[in-house]
Amino acid sequence: MQSNVKAKRMKEVKIKDSKLKAAAQEGMDAFIKVFTDAIYETIGGELNADTMQELNADQITLLAYVILRDSVMDGGFVELIHNGYGPFIFRNPFDKAMRNWGLHDLYKIINKCHKFFNIYQEQLEKDCTQEEFDALYEQFPEFDDFDDAFVENEEQFTTMVAGYVDDHIENFCTIVNE
Repeated sequence: MQSNVKAKRMKEVKIKDSKLKAAAQEGMDAFIKVFTDAIYETIGGELNADTMQELNADQITLLAYVILRDSVMDGGFVELIHNGYGPFIFRNPFDKAMRNWGLHDLYKIINKCHKFFNIYQEQLEKDCTQEEFDALYEQFPEFDDFDDAFVENEEQFTTMVAGYVDDHIENFCTIVNE
């Protein structure tokens, strides 16, 4: 039986060895950024349902972690959900991936926060003015403890993510010599 649906092929993410070594010297944030930049470049700069099919689970998980980290560090889980990333984080096995990567504390934060996402998603995702958005933080204090726990542990989480990537580079990219 032949299928009319063409399977998307995984795209090969390539990173120059010299670029990777330089980033590793700069620190964990630069190290992770080399991978995320290369992944985004490979998929045309946008993560969506189509381009996700061109990536493997580890590559998607790494992008999800950076989206989560950047959003929560900037404006907390309220901002993450308001900007439409709630389903990406909470309706996918991202929490389990974090647990599998060794980030048990982050797994717990996401897992507990998921309950409030389910309750308040619709209200948090509504279009609103900046003033209305700012008021969301007071309306939904349930997220404060999760924000605090993430911010307090972000450096450790990012170090652990960088360690996982370093230990499993072949899952993220092909290293090429100039």
